[in-house]
Amino acid sequence: MLKERLPISQGLQYVTEQLELMSSAGRRMLLHQPMLADAGALNEEYDNTAQAIALLADDRCRKPVIDLRHCLMQLHDIQNTLTSLAAHQVLTEVDLFEIKKFAHLALTAAKAASEIGDPFNGILGLPDLHEPFGILDPDGTQVPHFYIYDSYHPDLPGLRRAMKAAQDRPEELASLMARHEQLQREVITRLCDLLQPHAAVMDKALQRLAYLDVLLAKAELSTRWHLCRPTLAGPDEGTAYKGLYNPRLKARNEELGLRYQPVDIELRSGLTLITGANMAGKTVLLKTVATAQLMAQYGFYVPADEAQVVPVDDVETSIGDAQDEMNGLSSFASEIGQISHILQRSRSERLLILIDEPARTTNPIEGRAIVQALCRLLATGNGMALITTHYSQLHVDCRRLRVKGFVEDMDNIPITPQSINRFIDYSLQPDDGDHVPHEALRIATLLNADKALLEEARLACENSTPQP
Repeated sequence: MLKERLPISQGLQYVTEQLELMSSAGRRMLLHQPMLADAGALNEEYDNTAQAIALLADDRCRKPVIDLRHCLMQLHDIQNTLTSLAAHQVLTEVDLFEIKKFAHLALTAAKAASEIGDPFNGILGLPDLHEPFGILDPDGTQVPHFYIYDSYHPDLPGLRRAMKAAQDRPEELASLMARHEQLQREVITRLCDLLQPHAAVMDKALQRLAYLDVLLAKAELSTRWHLCRPTLAGPDEGTAYKGLYNPRLKARNEELGLRYQPVDIELRSGLTLITGANMAGKTVLLKTVATAQLMAQYGFYVPADEAQVVPVDDVETSIGDAQDEMNGLSSFASEIGQISHILQRSRSERLLILIDEPARTTNPIEGRAIVQALCRLLATGNGMALITTHYSQLHVDCRRLRVKGFVEDMDNIPITPQSINRFIDYSLQPDDGDHVPHEALRIATLLNADKALLEEARLACENSTPQP
């Protein structure tokens, strides 16, 4: 379920936080959505989103859509109450009020929906709840309020008059009140018996309204963020994005007046290895690919100009966020544990695997050996793996990409930590070599690092022996 994914995916969490859901029922529906891998189910979800986008853009439907969303704003999640009713439990007077209010709301929503038609293959075909509403509205008031009406029992009108007249006679009043409470319990029990056969149809109406809330929120987000509908592909075709962007980072850059550069990337079965200078956006790229894949498989449109996505069984990442200091684990111990878990899963499941600079916290000789072993295992797997690394001379048969990196000075603009992203080209290009870019000293120099530090570093580089 999506709610289990949110604690480990900041990107997906940000996406869900930006959804303009109207109801607690819609929120519950969203959090319980499964990760879909079936192309038919995903395309149905995309079709519904497309219809919702068209609906929101249609001026002729503006008023009924506003009426529908107003209904959704008042929608309470009464699923537990309906479950209790279906199980023949006796409800409280408050529960009956909630049911009546919901039935009234569903009838109002159905009227608004009828003005739209039904572009969602039955979603707006809300069940008719006139009968359960009528059970709780015996006097035909057509209002959502509820109490134990006099008409529910022939003895109630006279008993209530007697109670009013006996206000100054405590003993008689106590007896009348006991009888009144007994009658109300009898009425509530009978009402629950009458409503119980309607529990399933009311639950159906609740789920459709909750889903409609989620669908309209997805459509609104797709329009606001200019998301695109993914085209689903088979494993042999691969995943490909044009103009892929990170929603959270793009929003942040826009707030700060900074440039944001989308990227194009293709992923194929086996391993894709990415190299590039420091600060070249490799970590962000991995997180963005993870977010886009998860969005696609939870039925969202994705943050790209064009997207072709291969559904997978799951997305596994090791992007430096797994260190567990509370359990006394070092970065390396945590990372190795996560990578071992990923490898074990990859032997029986088709995964999208995203690993950022593995073994970067251990010594370079052993680190390179670990990374080469990892790359060789993932290169022959049946999933898709994307790994970033600073290690050179990795002898493995795989596809290699490189972030273009630093560009020449533009208009004599001084480079600062705040402006440095203007000097980096984040686009990816094929890389046939086996050596990663060495730009750390150049970047440090441009950022006016301590001169003594830079001089010592240059001398160390000149005197170093190439690693085997």
